[in-house]
Amino acid sequence: MTKSQTVAPVPNTVLAGETALVTGAGQGIGRGIALALAAAGAQVALVGRTARTLDSVADEITRRGGMAQPYVCDVTDAEAVARLVPAVAERFGGITVLVNNAQTPAPGPLLDLDEATYRECMESGPTATWRMMRTCHPYLRGHGAVVNLGSAAGIRWNPSGTGGYAAAKEAVRVLTRTAACEWAGDGIRVNAILPLANSQPMEEWARADPDAAAGYLDTVPLGRLGDPETDIGPAVVFLCSDAARYITGHSLPVDGGQALVR
Repeated sequence: MTKSQTVAPVPNTVLAGETALVTGAGQGIGRGIALALAAAGAQVALVGRTARTLDSVADEITRRGGMAQPYVCDVTDAEAVARLVPAVAERFGGITVLVNNAQTPAPGPLLDLDEATYRECMESGPTATWRMMRTCHPYLRGHGAVVNLGSAAGIRWNPSGTGGYAAAKEAVRVLTRTAACEWAGDGIRVNAILPLANSQPMEEWARADPDAAAGYLDTVPLGRLGDPETDIGPAVVFLCSDAARYITGHSLPVDGGQALVR
């Protein structure tokens, strides 16, 4: 081969023929996961509350040669979810992958949390995760994979300032382990990831308090925050692929090694 010759990239088809439903897909980690799933060959149903951001991600996937469809839905609305899931299954001919990413935060010490904020965090996190898993279960039977998003906040020895959020994410992990056990006989694998990724809130924090942000980064052995698409997304692709067919009920930190030093 001469220097002038180039080799065309081999398309990633590890998830060819799969249909993935991703909640919170309009931005941040959800967007990155959706892009990675589409790049691996999956058809992706993009679910979120804001049409503009969902349309943008759908357009991006289409420009790259993938297939995606946006669906505006609030996962805390049981009736909306009951309409959403059959619509996605009808549009794509089924659902084989579910990624529960949507989550409203609840920052602050426990005494400063108001009940509305706490309830919203729980409704958008574990309650919505439970609802989405139950509603998608009939379509996932036989050959399905679920990936739920936990958080390092839930396993940190001192979750002060993030207790409400950490409680929600640990509830998601309990649901993950339970479904993995109860649904194994249905041919459904259920895992969780604990991601650490760059995001708009992280960037704003770094600008507002650079010393604290730098100190936090020092706790990451690989020395950087993950990229939602190229670092977090491939972990989800792996857990949804046949390469992970013997993995279920597992929580995988995708955090540059930070979990190792807690």
